[in-house]
Amino acid sequence: MTVGNRGGALPTSHETRAGTRSRQRPYLPRTVGFAGISAAMVAILVAAGAPTPLLPVYQKNWGLAPWHLTLAFGVYAIALLIAILVIGSLSDHVGRRSLMIAALAVELAAMLVFLFAPSIGWLIAARIIQGVATGAASSALSAAVVKLAPERHKKLGALMTGMAPLAGLGIGALFAGILTQLAPDPVYTVWLVLVVVMAIGTVLTVFTPETSSRKPGALASLVPRASVPPQVRSLFAATMPVVISAFMTMALFLGLVPIVMGAVFEARTPLVGALAAFVAFGAGTAVSALTTRVRPHRLRLVGAGALALGAVVFIAGVGTGTLPLLWAAAVSGGAGLGASFSGATRGLVPEVKTHDHARPFTAIYLVGYLAMGIPAIIAGQFAGPSA
Repeated sequence: MTVGNRGGALPTSHETRAGTRSRQRPYLPRTVGFAGISAAMVAILVAAGAPTPLLPVYQKNWGLAPWHLTLAFGVYAIALLIAILVIGSLSDHVGRRSLMIAALAVELAAMLVFLFAPSIGWLIAARIIQGVATGAASSALSAAVVKLAPERHKKLGALMTGMAPLAGLGIGALFAGILTQLAPDPVYTVWLVLVVVMAIGTVLTVFTPETSSRKPGALASLVPRASVPPQVRSLFAATMPVVISAFMTMALFLGLVPIVMGAVFEARTPLVGALAAFVAFGAGTAVSALTTRVRPHRLRLVGAGALALGAVVFIAGVGTGTLPLLWAAAVSGGAGLGASFSGATRGLVPEVKTHDHARPFTAIYLVGYLAMGIPAIIAGQFAGPSA
């Protein structure tokens, strides 16, 4: 009997058939499902961070101009944003498990396009597909992780969803950077490994228990919506500058630093750019994990200060050609990224009703990913000469 049947009401024939199929299908234990879905969420972000050290490799192999690479980066952010706006709430109607399976299958398709991409056009297409998959999976995976977390450790689910984005991006950059040093064909090796990982993740999700019931309105949910509840509009407006700065810092270390390393510092190995991204996102992950008891307002102020300091130090490092300043900028900017984003979300969400929680997140991502994608494309025009 479903939750909706009260007072001894008999289940409908649809519910009876669904229950029979559910009992017949061999689902994984919830703890195993929690571990598997958590790993899948991290893997999608690892794949998003993997192109960072590969950009100089593509530039060298194909003789690309910097704007080609930043275009490939920027379209990912915009595709991700569109997917969040259109598909973000679809899992509430079709079930989280169904959307996770579809999103991971699309992510697998993106990895295959990366694997066999012969030109920059195919690389851009792969990034668009990857952005759609990441955006479609983000809300469903996050909600499933929280629901599947062990009852005695529910905070672990929330902590995982908060740390996974930054940690996954940093790990992805480092993973691909190491392979650029060790593998004879790093581009092929990176995407081959991720093809296998996404295939395993897709199969594993098929046998993961569902964490939400279906409800009507799936088609209506596809109409893009981005609004802020009235009671937090002033707070949202005050928060946006630090959110924009945080996402632009993310774009800096994911899309531009590898190009700057080659154009300004003449770094001959993509691993250097990968390490800079890993340091930045590692610092952000650490700050997010260690500041759970800091008040959101204070956290935003600290984050804004760290972001500003990181930007000044970065400009000084590029202007003077001093590489150690770039590492200092990675630490400061990454810490500011983690603090400001945590402070923004933790300050806004408690101020709205439970059924409105998705609205401030959607609005934050709308502003953030536009700030992440468009400036990166423009900045590519000034990043340096073509290879």
